[in-house]
Amino acid sequence: MSITNTPTSNDACLSIVHSLMCHRQGGESESFAKRAIESLVKKLKEKKDELDSLITAITTNGAHPSKCVTIQRTLDGRLQVAGRKGFPHVVYARLWRWPDLHKNELKHVKYCQYAFDLKCDNVCVNPYHYERVVSPGIDLSGLTLSNSGPLLVKDEYDYDNQQSHSSSESHLQTIQHPPSRPGPQETFSSPALLAPSEGSTSASTSAFSTISAGPSNPTPNWSRGSSFTPTVPQHQNGHLQHHPPMPHTGHYWPVTNEIAFQPPISNHPAPEYWCSIAYFEMDVQVGETFKVPSTCPIVTVDGYVDPSGGDRFCLGQLSNVHRTENIERARLHIGKGVQLECKGEGDVWVRCLSDHAVFVQSYYLDREAGRAPGDAVHKIYPSAYIKVFDLRQCHRQMQQQAATAQAAAAAQAAAVAGNIPGPGSVGGIAPAISLSAAAGIGVDDLRRLCILRMSFVKGWGPDYPRQSIKETPCWIEIHLHRALQLLDEVLHTMPIADPQPLD
Repeated sequence: MSITNTPTSNDACLSIVHSLMCHRQGGESESFAKRAIESLVKKLKEKKDELDSLITAITTNGAHPSKCVTIQRTLDGRLQVAGRKGFPHVVYARLWRWPDLHKNELKHVKYCQYAFDLKCDNVCVNPYHYERVVSPGIDLSGLTLSNSGPLLVKDEYDYDNQQSHSSSESHLQTIQHPPSRPGPQETFSSPALLAPSEGSTSASTSAFSTISAGPSNPTPNWSRGSSFTPTVPQHQNGHLQHHPPMPHTGHYWPVTNEIAFQPPISNHPAPEYWCSIAYFEMDVQVGETFKVPSTCPIVTVDGYVDPSGGDRFCLGQLSNVHRTENIERARLHIGKGVQLECKGEGDVWVRCLSDHAVFVQSYYLDREAGRAPGDAVHKIYPSAYIKVFDLRQCHRQMQQQAATAQAAAAAQAAAVAGNIPGPGSVGGIAPAISLSAAAGIGVDDLRRLCILRMSFVKGWGPDYPRQSIKETPCWIEIHLHRALQLLDEVLHTMPIADPQPLD
C-alpha cells in the first residue's frame, strides 16, 4: 500500500495492520509481526488520536512529529506476543526501526511523556520516541557494558543479558553462572573418590577457608591450616560470574593427598542410593520418584522419551492429564537436560547439557556468592559445569543450626520462667520473643539443607513473574541421601525437638 493510501484510525483494523506490515524491517517472522501489530492496533482502537499518531510515525518513517502511543504497563513490564515476552517499546522498535536491536540500547527522547523508563502506568511504544544509544552494526554479545545499576536476568528461550529498568535500590536476585573458559582438564579418573572443591580446576569459586581439615601439611607458600578466600570476579554490570580459578602455586590442595587428608565425615556405610529425584510440573509431582544407585555417580536428567533407569531419568515419557500448553512448550526445550555428578563423599556438581539455561536453588552457591541461604536463584548457562553442593559445609551448617535451635529453645523456656541471669533480666514472655526465631528452627528447616531444586528453561524469584519454583512449568527436586543420613546422626546426638529449660 502506498503512502497516498495511508489509512486512518477510522479504517478497519485489517486495513491498518496491512499498511503497518508494509513498513516492518524484516527482523521478525511475518506471523509474529502480524500478531504484534494486530495486538497493538486493537488496543489503540479506542484511542483514535494515538492510533493516528502511530500510523503517521510509521508510514512517514518518523519524518512528521507524532504523539505518544501508549499501552498499559503490565505487572512485570513485559508484553507477551505469540508465546514470547519482551519489553513493549523494544518489540515495536525492532519491528519498525532496528531489527538487530539489543534490549539495553534504547533511550527515550526528551519530549516523550510515557517512556518506559519513566515508570508510568502507560508505556509509550512509538518507535520514533526512542533513540538507539549504540551505533547499529556493533555486536554487543561479546562486550561488557558499564552500567550503574544491577542487571536482572530474564529467562526467555534465549539467554542474552537483559537490562533492568528498576531503580538503583533494587538488588540482583538471579546470579549468572556462564560456561567456563577452556582450561586444564582433570587428570584423575576416579571422581567418585575425590572431593572436587579443592582439587578440581572446573568452574567453581570455593572459599577454602570454610573447609575443616586435619593436621597441617605445608606446601610452598600455603598450608592447609591457613585461610584463603579466592576473589570472585565481579563484572561491572553487577553480575557474579563464576569462571575457573586462575592457576596460583600453593592455592590448591594436591589431588593426591585428598583421600589421606579428607577422612569421611561419618563411619556409617554409604546409602544404597546417593540421591532421589522427583519431577514436578507447577506444584504437582508427575511420575514416580527416581532413585539413583550409588554405583552410578553420574546421572542424566533429560527431556527425551526413552525408558528411565540406572543413570538416566527421562522426563519426556512422563504423562500428566493436567498438563497445559505452556508446560508442554517448556518441556520441548529441556532437550539434553542436565548431568548431576556425585563426587567424594557427597559433593554434587551440575553440568548443563541443554541448549537453554537451568535455574538452581543451592545454599552452597548462595554462600559462595555472599548471599543469605535461599536469597538467590542461580542461572546455570548451557555447557556450564559447576559445584552446587558441598557435604562438609552442609554438615557444619546443620550442626550449627541444630545447636543454635537447642540453645535458643532452652533459653526461651528459661526466659518464660524468669530464670535468665544478669543485671537486666526479667521474667515473662518479652525476653522469650527475641529467642523465638532461633528456637523455631525445626527438622524441616534442616532437611532443606540436604535438598537441591532446579527448574528447566524458566526461572523464578523477584526478578521474574514467577515468585516460587512451584510456579515454573517443569522442575526437579533432588534429595541427597548422604546428607540426610548425616542429618539423622546430628538429630540423634542433638534432639532439637525436645529442648530442656536451663537450671
